[in-house]
Amino acid sequence: MPGIDECLLEAMRLPGARGAAVVDWTSGLALGAVGESPGGDHETAAVEAAELARLAAEHGAFAAADGPGLSPAEPPVEDLIISNRDSYHLLRFVPTSFDSSVFLHLWLTRTDGNLALARIRLGEMAGRLVLE
Repeated sequence: MPGIDECLLEAMRLPGARGAAVVDWTSGLALGAVGESPGGDHETAAVEAAELARLAAEHGAFAAADGPGLSPAEPPVEDLIISNRDSYHLLRFVPTSFDSSVFLHLWLTRTDGNLALARIRLGEMAGRLVLE
């Protein structure tokens, strides 16, 4: 089972990957980052991505259709996809044994990236990621 560093390196092997980070959405802290960062600063990017993740995770409009009843180990949202003119940002929530307040942030170029493949692979990585 991979840790943060191995997971980030695996994410960077995806076609079109520009940067990746593991972020705690409650604090906005980047637990690890690799590659380029949107805006040039990993910490600022982590805080800004955490704001989006927190909005999605804490509001009922984005909850699963079958309603409440999720365990604290299950993230309330599976992933978020943000697209702009030249890139995609994929935020994938990570299930943990504690409060599930962690997500993977992958930044992909639009010309070389494969959003569908990245979403599948990030989901697999999130399931294998070991956080201690």
